[in-house]
Amino acid sequence: MEVTENTQKPYRILSLDGGGAKGFYTLGVLDEIEKNTGKPICESFDLIFGTSTGSIIAVLLARGESVGEILKLYNNHVPKVMKGNKAKTRSKALNDLANDIFKDTTISSFKTGIGIVATNWKDERPLIFKASVEQAHGSIGSFVPFFGCSVADAVISSCSAYPFFNTHYITKNNGDILEVGDGGFCANNPTLYAIADAIKALNIKQENIRVVSLGVGNYPSVGIWNKFKKALGGWKVIRHSFNTDFLQKILETNTNSMDVLRFILFKNIETVRISDSFTEPTMATDLLEKNLVKLNRLIQKGRLSYANKEAELKKILNY
Repeated sequence: MEVTENTQKPYRILSLDGGGAKGFYTLGVLDEIEKNTGKPICESFDLIFGTSTGSIIAVLLARGESVGEILKLYNNHVPKVMKGNKAKTRSKALNDLANDIFKDTTISSFKTGIGIVATNWKDERPLIFKASVEQAHGSIGSFVPFFGCSVADAVISSCSAYPFFNTHYITKNNGDILEVGDGGFCANNPTLYAIADAIKALNIKQENIRVVSLGVGNYPSVGIWNKFKKALGGWKVIRHSFNTDFLQKILETNTNSMDVLRFILFKNIETVRISDSFTEPTMATDLLEKNLVKLNRLIQKGRLSYANKEAELKKILNY
């Protein structure tokens, strides 16, 4: 049902950035939010948007999973996906995992609004999987939830970070076959897309919108020469390092650009943005991190970031 213009109830949005294995940081923040509100995340937010690793977390939260359960899943599976030394290997691991975890997840499984951001690779445009026709910005008559694709396909699409993962192919309900890639190429920080849905599609007044936007943190670069010294891959190691650093630079620039635009266009919308920077050399990491000790440190950093923003979060979430 469409929300009317005179709605007074706060409309709460949760936006989750992409960032591969660095999603452990996001989960550290979310775990503190869930424990301190005393209820599942899906009950604290009306709409959850996610990109890449944020899409995995978004789907699991929207279907009612606890953050603790998601942390167990990440601990068990993220290192296995990231340890592959080729895009083909990582992509197969991602596809197998997504199809296993989300095989029984349907649109009716969601307990709150959701949006999953991917990229239409050939047309160089955003492709956003949505569950409700109320989120459509036109073409209502032809709207089909998630374009008729499985939830697993939506998540795989959003996480296909080329060149470290292969692009993915989906078949829409109308028969169109699309090559899709990671949502981070168009909106690694999906906050603006979520706000657009709330204002333009759902008719929520700006003064009623509350946003919690979670990043994955910013860390020192691992450094190509350090990687080279620790491995025996020669040129392949150097090339891999250049590619990783370059992709991260693209994603981080995209993330920051979206947040600057959010502030300029919607500075009156009450927003808490959490994505702290860490300078300790021991925190050097990238989106393909597979060391569980280091990933656990990201969780701890997320908890500390929550503590720094707790007063603002309490105001937005009313706990």
